Amino acid sequence: MNTSKQKQLKIERRHKRIRSILSGTAERPRLSVYRSNKFIYAQIINDEKGHTLAQASSDDAKKVGIDIAKAAKAIKIDKVVFDRGGYLYTGKIKAVADAAREGGLNF
Repeated sequence: MNTSKQKQLKIERRHKRIRSILSGTAERPRLSVYRSNKFIYAQIINDEKGHTLAQASSDDAKKVGIDIAKAAKAIKIDKVVFDRGGYLYTGKIKAVADAAREGGLNF
């Protein structure tokens, strides 16, 4: 098995473990982050209804965090549960979280 496949399996395993604990509600929706090779995507999700309430994407992690915080404020959400999507809390994932906190989200 090559290293990229092993890395993807580790991410999937961590994500499964995280999602078994985290769930978004109407009061505290889930802020989910996905990272592709080029872009960063963030969604605010109400898992009780299965609805995406807001989303943001860009190639700049800080911009995604600020945009998702603005979108959350527009729909009167200030508390969320952060779902790092199985990725380690460093680099771009941490930048999204820090920028979202600067934008006014609490988690």
